[in-house]
Amino acid sequence: MNDTLRPETEAQLIEAVSWAVARGRTFDVRGDGSKRSYGRPVETTDTLDLSGLSGITDDDPSEMVLTAGAATPMSEIEGRLAEAGQPLAFEPFDLAGLQGQTPGAGTLGGVVSCNLAGPRRLKAGAARDHILGFNAVSGRGEAFKSGGRVVKNVTGFDLSKLMAGSLGTLAAMTEITVKVLPVPDRVRTVLICWTADGINDHDAVSAMTETMASPHEVSGAAHLPGVIAGRSAVGYVSGGGRAMTAIRVEGPASSVAHRCNALKDMLRKYGEVEELHTVNSEILWREIADVAYFTENCGRQVWRLSALPTEGSNLALSILEGRSGEVFYDWAGGLIWLALDAANDAHANDVRSRLAAEGGHATLIRADDEVRRRVPVFQPQPATVSEITRRIKQGFDPSGVLNPGRMYDGI
Repeated sequence: MNDTLRPETEAQLIEAVSWAVARGRTFDVRGDGSKRSYGRPVETTDTLDLSGLSGITDDDPSEMVLTAGAATPMSEIEGRLAEAGQPLAFEPFDLAGLQGQTPGAGTLGGVVSCNLAGPRRLKAGAARDHILGFNAVSGRGEAFKSGGRVVKNVTGFDLSKLMAGSLGTLAAMTEITVKVLPVPDRVRTVLICWTADGINDHDAVSAMTETMASPHEVSGAAHLPGVIAGRSAVGYVSGGGRAMTAIRVEGPASSVAHRCNALKDMLRKYGEVEELHTVNSEILWREIADVAYFTENCGRQVWRLSALPTEGSNLALSILEGRSGEVFYDWAGGLIWLALDAANDAHANDVRSRLAAEGGHATLIRADDEVRRRVPVFQPQPATVSEITRRIKQGFDPSGVLNPGRMYDGI
């Protein structure tokens, strides 16, 4: 019988984990359950529902720091931060729409445990770079914490870096402290509007590479092939039936105006240039972050590839050759979102063999449970790294209580 335990305090969480250790039980650890389709399906005896560990406990806009229960909904976090004009700089994205769920779900703990960061990562870093501290309970049933409310209190090994991206396999976080940054005064997006004929992916990567090497402090660089751009809710992007390369700049009004003009002058050699202002920029970059262009055809399997930016288009188009699928690029070509028609192996062997030469990694973001049981969802690790992963898991969760097999089979 599958039981659901819902602790509302750290003491109750310790009791729940200790109970599981003593009785040989295992937990499917979740907040609101919105990311259950991310990673491998877990087969556990019980559910550990952390939704009771919710609520903002400390919000100090003057210090640009926020502390909240790990299961606090992102809608609550973002609403509070919006009041203070201080967003999460790493621009977390929402996987719900891509997974066929209602957008707007997710918790702070889910974002951190999956280490989710959007287009601004190329400037601001990942989620793990914005965690100041956390409290958690390990798979041993022991409470521990790392960091605090200021950057300089981190000494020795920063456990925040280990928790971020661990998908709840090492510990159940109860409280998280993050740093925030002020909303930029202005947001503008320079668009390169490519000709309607031909594939512009290679030229777009060249243009994005040039902008990233410029002194203009770009905070987003993405390329949308024509069929993808046509799905945008921004008329300037979808109306022309053309591929679009988007370059975002943010900051003080005068600085943004100067940088936009310089970028337009620099990029005119590639094609016609346009400029989006704040509202349309926000819509476009939210679409890019949330992979909104792949939400219509949920039958397709979706990969998230990380590669050398200058090789992104070569890699993506080589995978698509002879296959039905679609692609768009973020992080100046270093992040590739690839949607392919469904296959029993999700095309994993070919995707990863082509990626191996570039030294990147591939994550299977969307596929049904059966496929995600058969196919490694995350990039397979070399033997030495896999052994380190096992030892870390053994150190935090020797009984395998928390999300067993969520990341790697048998760990």
